[in-house]
Amino acid sequence: MTKAKPLTLESDIQYLKGIGPKKAILFHRLGIYTIEDLLYHLPYRYWNLKEIKKIKDCKVGNEVTIEGKILLVGERESKTKGNIIEIIISDGSDYLKCLWFNRPDLRYKFQRNQTIVVSGKIDFYKQKEMVNPYYEILDEDNNKKIYAGTIIPLYPLTEKLSNWDIRRAVKQALEKTYHLIEEDLPESILQKYSFFSKREAIKKIHFPEDLKEAERAKKRLAYGELFYFELILALNKKRYEELKASPILKTDGELTKKFLESLHFQLTPSQIKVIKEIEEDLKKGKSMTRLLQGDVGSGKTVVALYTSLIAIENGYQVAFMAPTEILAEQHFFNWYKELLKLKVNCALLTSSVNKKEKEKIYLKIRTGEIQLVFGTHALLESDVIFKNLGLVIVDEQHRFGVMQRAKLLLKGNNPHFLVMTATPIPRTLSYILYGDLDISTISEKPPGRGRVITKLISEKAREKLIEKIRKAVLAGNQVYWVCPIIEESEKLSLRAAKKVYEEIKNTFPDLKVALIHGRIKSEERMRIMEEFKKGNIQILVTTTVIEVGVDIPNASIMVIEHPERFGLAQLHQLRGRIGRGKKDSYCFLILPKTNDEKVLLRLTYFVKNDDGFYLSEKDLELRGPGEFFGTRQHGLPEFKIADLIKDKDLLLKAKEDAFKIIEEDPNLIKFENRRLKENLLKRFSDKVELARVI
Repeated sequence: MTKAKPLTLESDIQYLKGIGPKKAILFHRLGIYTIEDLLYHLPYRYWNLKEIKKIKDCKVGNEVTIEGKILLVGERESKTKGNIIEIIISDGSDYLKCLWFNRPDLRYKFQRNQTIVVSGKIDFYKQKEMVNPYYEILDEDNNKKIYAGTIIPLYPLTEKLSNWDIRRAVKQALEKTYHLIEEDLPESILQKYSFFSKREAIKKIHFPEDLKEAERAKKRLAYGELFYFELILALNKKRYEELKASPILKTDGELTKKFLESLHFQLTPSQIKVIKEIEEDLKKGKSMTRLLQGDVGSGKTVVALYTSLIAIENGYQVAFMAPTEILAEQHFFNWYKELLKLKVNCALLTSSVNKKEKEKIYLKIRTGEIQLVFGTHALLESDVIFKNLGLVIVDEQHRFGVMQRAKLLLKGNNPHFLVMTATPIPRTLSYILYGDLDISTISEKPPGRGRVITKLISEKAREKLIEKIRKAVLAGNQVYWVCPIIEESEKLSLRAAKKVYEEIKNTFPDLKVALIHGRIKSEERMRIMEEFKKGNIQILVTTTVIEVGVDIPNASIMVIEHPERFGLAQLHQLRGRIGRGKKDSYCFLILPKTNDEKVLLRLTYFVKNDDGFYLSEKDLELRGPGEFFGTRQHGLPEFKIADLIKDKDLLLKAKEDAFKIIEEDPNLIKFENRRLKENLLKRFSDKVELARVI
């Protein structure tokens, strides 16, 4: 008989006793494939079973945990509440009824004389009862081996996999592999914060003696995640500080002077400050890696074009990448005439450009005839070969993946890199998440603009809104009417752009109404936007394709259907399309009837505030990091344990510690840093290589 191989952290979950190939599939649904995955499948909360109450001591309204024996099991139908499963339990002091509504899956779960633990709120109807309580059935094995009578962790589950299945598996995994869990933090940091060792932290987060111990264990593991993220940023920053940039640029040329003279407005003090920061970077002889963030309408594009002209006057080409065709088109059509006056050759390259035209553009980029190319992902194609790429600008950088940005940078010889965003990262996080980027912030909008007044209205107010819009349009104003989806869907009962377009056309037969969305061909989309810009279209029904970059000063009214479908940051982006002229603008949010307090709270914040940085803080707080950043694949951090809101102080400590270590030992060659280097090479080598564009 062949002896089974010893288990390792990389071993398949199926090799744990009692799991096997079939049950392993259930674990896979939770993202658990290896023993290490299992150990990092952490509890989302704990039962404090030190505080088990006697039924006789429970008062109505109390949230309690009770342990008792099942005396009766029953099932009945109710006209108003459907199927009801109910049990009576006793702990010797009194009786408690537990009821579950519409849970046919529980039909055969409960049997007389089983020991059960239930947790929930005490209600009273003829006798003490709990409605839909959390429960665990304890068998002899649980009582003897796992049920500690103190703290029970509760895990994220999937169908046919119980809390005790996870608990047993974790217990066994720790018994088999505890000695294989290697420490990943320097001894100095463990001592500095009185942290558990990594193996102790993992053990105690699953089997804590008390809630304080569980919290200490979580803090240790969260710090480890944050520390390595910051270590990557620190290494990257140090590495690029030591690199010589190919372009060493002179910043006192004629093009930038002529550009500023051609503008019909004065730069704000904030824009001037940011330009000076960028100019200092370009003169250093080191590669600029800078994040330019600013609220909607603050004038980031002007700063980006100014920077482009510096590179062009020094003999280099510029790639300006936007996330959508409509944004790339807007940048190009807003500026190409001004650039031509300065004798700067520019082009637009998107997937909608026809093959023949693309070939011409490729050739002109290759020969250096095109000095500035605006584009989308089409810039990443292998046919796009630059003669001398010296500056890469990426707009709305969070929408691009790490590999995409890296691919564009590799088309030049270590070009300068400027990333822009009008979706402000909250002030408290920006310097931490972008530790490898220098950050410039445009903190004010150009003067002379009117107010933007935001109002939340109900469906009942739609007719009054129609009348307001009619008066506004007759007075010369233009309107955006934003819908969350293009076409109606059976799954989503939302007002779709195509249907709203037909309604608006019928409501305003005397006005010019147009429809724009992502599926409309590029040429038609550009024609519509040009007509809207000229004032020939009064009402533009649209999806979120106009979210960023569209600048039409005469558009002073926006209607947003189903604002509950958008986050605060996206609503703010949409609202930023109005308020670009001198007159006051109005943003109307039409909210269907809802009792969702979170939605109402979020939209109330939006109505009362027009500061993008404040709103981004609130968005992060209300929706959480995953939903706020929205796109984990775009290079923003993925943390299994750490929480960017709750662990903000821990994040600051991790940043300070990581940057200090790299400052003192940039190559991690000191004996005490050997673990760090090994872990980086083993687990994060790909991120270290790409850290410049995280």
